[in-house]
Amino acid sequence: MSGSKLRLRLEPALRRLFHLYWRFARGMTLGVRAVVLDGEGRVFLVKHGYVSGWHLPGGGVEVGETFRDALRRELAEEGQIELVGEPRLHGIFLNRHVSRRDHVAVYVVRNFRQDGLPAPNREFAACGFFGADALPADTTEGTRRRISEVLQDEMPSATWR
Repeated sequence: MSGSKLRLRLEPALRRLFHLYWRFARGMTLGVRAVVLDGEGRVFLVKHGYVSGWHLPGGGVEVGETFRDALRRELAEEGQIELVGEPRLHGIFLNRHVSRRDHVAVYVVRNFRQDGLPAPNREFAACGFFGADALPADTTEGTRRRISEVLQDEMPSATWR
């Protein structure tokens, strides 16, 4: 059997093998985050009980779940926020330094309804809306970067930190 015929027979098997490896060894590698902007230009942030600093709301994409379904679920859990219409995809970013998620889809949410704020619990210590120029001191650098990028896209003539 020639080398090219052997390679053609082995490639599908190797692809399946690597697919199985990544599927089982690297679960929960996708996440979502949202830059939720209210009508006053404030951004919604969450402070978790298990990690320091303020973050954009979001979390992992579960098996069989779309990015948008995960975003809807996470916003409901973390801020009692219900999407109205479709969010805008800001981008997909490598995120291993922030969490176990390898890639995170970041959405911009401007149209939403909110029924109060969730009560603090073990997972969520606090949440709320903050002006872009008045973010809490312990807001993470990645969160600040994403907010700045979104605000640059939304209002390019303004200067943001």
